[in-house]
Amino acid sequence: MSETEAKGSAFTEIPVIDIAPLFSDDIGERRKAAAEMADAASRVGFLYVKGHNIPRAMIETLEARAAEFFAKPLEEKMDLYIGKSRAHRGYVPTGEEGFYCGGSTAKVDKKEAFDLSVELPEDDPDHITGYRMLGPNQWPADLPQMRRDVYTYYEAAMELGRTLFRGFALGLDLPEDYFEQWLTKPPSQLRMVHYPADPSRADAEWGISAHTDFECFTILHVTAPGLEVMNAAGDWIDAPPVEGAFVINIGDMLEALTNGRFIATPHRVRNVPEERFSFPLFCSLDYDTVVEPLPQFIEGEKRYPSYGAGDHLVTQTMRYFKYLREKVEAGELEMPESEEQAEAFGRREKQVA
Repeated sequence: MSETEAKGSAFTEIPVIDIAPLFSDDIGERRKAAAEMADAASRVGFLYVKGHNIPRAMIETLEARAAEFFAKPLEEKMDLYIGKSRAHRGYVPTGEEGFYCGGSTAKVDKKEAFDLSVELPEDDPDHITGYRMLGPNQWPADLPQMRRDVYTYYEAAMELGRTLFRGFALGLDLPEDYFEQWLTKPPSQLRMVHYPADPSRADAEWGISAHTDFECFTILHVTAPGLEVMNAAGDWIDAPPVEGAFVINIGDMLEALTNGRFIATPHRVRNVPEERFSFPLFCSLDYDTVVEPLPQFIEGEKRYPSYGAGDHLVTQTMRYFKYLREKVEAGELEMPESEEQAEAFGRREKQVA
């Protein structure tokens, strides 16, 4: 990693910010919390947020529903295999996900997952058009409480996401509702991720290898340690769970929109012996949004090319999921972006392992 590629600071811990003022009627209080968020996004690219208004009971119910689903036999979970969904929703078995390049797998992550997003009907016009990340979810018929409770959490977390978008807008000296124009039907995805217990597992084996997230930012709840974040010196810093707080990390799109002012920080998940659940909500923009540096953040150099938010998300997903890569290799699908475009997005440190 060269000095010119390093961004942010050589932080040793991640700031904890109380965002309760974002719910205040006092614009001064909102601006104060927003400034703290923007400072963390610029220096670290990660922050913990407390005062978020999502009840602990709702989070505990989410954990319980995930545990119920992942305890099912593999063949039952595979009935909801993500490859059966044109909208990229459903069960992700161990070995499905990894970084693909030139037909080979560089790394397979040791986990299983269940992916969902905004619930849309089969006759939704964007789904009919063929937007791959928009459409109906897959749900287990024998666990009706999973659909009810998990989607209740999804809607609450999405509302928190809108609050955070307003905070980041204020922190960037933009109108508070600036991002609302691109939040009419975003393909923001919630993942329920399960890392099975394995007392013999060595810490040197990664549950998820180093990467940055593709979207604007991620709202993350985890049940056990394992997350590590890279600072500007190239050192890995632990990001353990903080009681009552979510982890928030900046993604590629918000880094590009701010021309690098906000940082998409590389992170990875270390395998730990105990069972672990992770619940990231990847907050995106509407499918047709053009992602490029906003004019007010360009000071002589436009550091990022223009992208379609949906096309970029689909391309990056195709690079990581086996079933999609196989469709590309078979000529059934084409990547919306070139490999060169996809690799140009986000922090260069994302290639550091």
